[in-house]
Amino acid sequence: MRSVSGQVFVLQVIIVLLLVLAAGAELILQAQHDSQREASNRSVAVAQTFAHSPGIVPALQSPNPTAILQPLTEAARIDTGVDFIVVMNKQGIRYTHPIPNRIGKKFVGNIGPALAGQTVTETINGTIGPLEQAVVPVTDQHGKIVGLVSAGITISKVSGAVNRQLPILFSAAAVALALATGGTALVSRRLRRQTHGLEPAEMTRMYEHHDAVLHAVREGVIIVDGNGRLMLANDEAIRLLDLPPNAEGRQVGELGIAPRMAELLASGRVATDEMLQSGDRLLAVNNRPTDRNGGPPGSVATLRDSTELRLLSGRAEAARKRLKLLYDAGVGIGTTLDIQRTAEELAQVAVPRFADFVTVDLAEPVLRGEEPEVDESVQMVRAALGGVRKGQPFYPVGTVIEFARSTPQARGFGRGSSVIEPDLRLATGWKAQDAVRARRLLDYGVHSLITVPLNARGVVLGVVSFWRSRDPNPFDEDDVSLAEELVIRAAVSIDNARRYTREHKMAVTLQHSLLPRGLPEQSAVDVAYRYLPAQEGVGGDWFDVIPLPGTRVALVVGDVVGHGLHAAATMGRLRTAVHNFTTLDLPPDELLNHLDELVTRIDRDEATRGGEGAITGATCLYAIYDPVSGYCTMSRAGHVLPALVTPDGTVRFPDLPAGPPLGLGGLPFQTAELRLEPGSQLVLYTDGLVDERDRDIGVGLDLLTEALAHADRPAEETCEAVLDALLPARQSDDIVLLVARPQFLGADQIAQWDVPFDPAAVAGVRAQVTEQLTRWGLVEAVFTTELVLSELITNAIRYATSPIKVRLIRDRTLICEVSDASSTSPHLRYAATMDEGGRGLFLVAQLAERWGTRYTSGGKVIWAELPLT
Repeated sequence: MRSVSGQVFVLQVIIVLLLVLAAGAELILQAQHDSQREASNRSVAVAQTFAHSPGIVPALQSPNPTAILQPLTEAARIDTGVDFIVVMNKQGIRYTHPIPNRIGKKFVGNIGPALAGQTVTETINGTIGPLEQAVVPVTDQHGKIVGLVSAGITISKVSGAVNRQLPILFSAAAVALALATGGTALVSRRLRRQTHGLEPAEMTRMYEHHDAVLHAVREGVIIVDGNGRLMLANDEAIRLLDLPPNAEGRQVGELGIAPRMAELLASGRVATDEMLQSGDRLLAVNNRPTDRNGGPPGSVATLRDSTELRLLSGRAEAARKRLKLLYDAGVGIGTTLDIQRTAEELAQVAVPRFADFVTVDLAEPVLRGEEPEVDESVQMVRAALGGVRKGQPFYPVGTVIEFARSTPQARGFGRGSSVIEPDLRLATGWKAQDAVRARRLLDYGVHSLITVPLNARGVVLGVVSFWRSRDPNPFDEDDVSLAEELVIRAAVSIDNARRYTREHKMAVTLQHSLLPRGLPEQSAVDVAYRYLPAQEGVGGDWFDVIPLPGTRVALVVGDVVGHGLHAAATMGRLRTAVHNFTTLDLPPDELLNHLDELVTRIDRDEATRGGEGAITGATCLYAIYDPVSGYCTMSRAGHVLPALVTPDGTVRFPDLPAGPPLGLGGLPFQTAELRLEPGSQLVLYTDGLVDERDRDIGVGLDLLTEALAHADRPAEETCEAVLDALLPARQSDDIVLLVARPQFLGADQIAQWDVPFDPAAVAGVRAQVTEQLTRWGLVEAVFTTELVLSELITNAIRYATSPIKVRLIRDRTLICEVSDASSTSPHLRYAATMDEGGRGLFLVAQLAERWGTRYTSGGKVIWAELPLT
């Protein structure tokens, strides 16, 4: 009993016994009260139910109420379990009673309130013991009291059920007492084990020992009460905070502690390893309140000297920032294949996290996609400049710089190794480049430099210079290694961009070499065009203006699917094929059929060779315009519709049948014929003009319609207006635009005759031709023209069928045409010495600049072009 655990055990057992006894007494009293209340409630319920039952009022008003009500009350008493139900008149004379000899006698109890219309309950000691009885008035339909009903039940009847539960309740109390005693014993045992059976005096000595240990530990401990007074500070806390000798008991704010530290200790707020400055020390502070579990208000704080840890943390943070910088460099550098943009990304990543200013200088051949020669005197171009401030005195972007051999840039580029100048004020070699600019840089605050060559795949592409001005610390060897890692990441991206530039330049050169270098001379249309290659990647868009016999002209616009050298080469093959097919003077739909077969064969050949550059098709629009008739015949293979601008400025897209793209094969192409009016414009283009990634093609067509709604503009101005309205900021696809303003031959430039199917008619036609040429002032061409027409007409009469017609067209040349209804093509023969025939077409070929045959729906036309002089 002398130990703390024994005392606690006895105290807890006494408390448990008192609680059990109090609970038992309360249970008994509560049971008695509940029994009395239950008896009262039951008697009231039975009396009210019987008083309001149907038929009771007529029974009371009958001559013999007892005969009617006595059986009813007895039945109700038995069913409800009450001791009696008595029906009486207003004077209290009983009509019913369980004991018949008491019928007719006066009721024992208070009936006054019931006669006033109230329900009366009372406790009485009857002959059967203490009971609860209730008296209830009986009223008729007018609310008049005609009698009374009383019901009663002894309390013992109700309390019997409760008394039967008392053993259970006491048993439960005994079990609870046993469990509480056992629990108390366990707690006491645990307490005895934790206190090692110590007496209070022994615990006092233990506290003294703990106090000694508290002051001996190398971690500061401070206890502050709820009013902000210092209650306890161990020796380490006194040393770390430099507390005065009489600090305990004083307010924390009066101890000369750093303001942030004093605020934390006085506020009592929770803190975990919060780093606070105390003099020249950096302390890690943990603070917790002491009143969480009912303890006294206040807080306890521990202090740990983390000055050395801060140095290690600073190094770890520097390493983390370095890794983050390198990660951002890997992600942010090389997002495009543009050399200058990649250099700018390097400058953006390095400023201001590593350097205050960054300059990227590339050898001139690099910007052209070529490899530079390693030479310290090579000329460089400033590709990027980034800095924390504007107005810096560095060479601006685009400046061509030839670094002196003594400069760090020239040494680094020539040797392929990094150069560091920790203090530019003491260095002399870099000042040889430009002494005045060097002085301006020093005055600007630039004081340290690292130059790293851009070395990728064994080729030095340029140099990157990192300059420091705001940070007073000079660059060191660790900074050199970080700069080299940054530049290594950028060098590969710049070299990739250089290789792409070279390939792109080669593709563009090939593409331009395959496109027309100028427009041919012709009189059919006034043409203006624009060709804009994509900014990234070379496509296969092309166009052509091809003169055809009879002053006609073919307008061609096409687009090969895909990008790159393969698309450009395929475009050249298709363009060559179109030129070859035009020599046959084929209709547009037949020409597209031949192109379709060619593209299918190209695809098949590529697939057979396993080539990765196999195309999937091409689109093309082919139109033939005849300035004599004013009709334009067109056919398209999967190409966008052309635009037609009428003389009044209305823009419409002709309903040209949509053929399949070239390369699908098996599907026919159809033609459409349009009548072009003087002053109109025909606009052909590729989908790169109207279809962009961030713009729907419908919007592009609307913009094109608005830009073309000016028919009076020349073709060149129309091209400019269309590009101003639709050219995107960054062009992702080739754009071809061809604007043709049709021209028409006058009636005075054309002469034609019908020739009778008779050899004798040739002389008459020659006379008419001579007369017409004389009117045109082409007397010198009479002889040659007569000879050529004579041969052509004679062949038509001899080998063809009628009707035969002759047409002369005076344009840039004199065009002679002889048409007939036969589809048989003449062939050039070389007659032997003794042959009488076979020299006609040979003479025509010798005299004409060119000649040929074209087929029409009704036959053929043999034509020859003669010079006007």
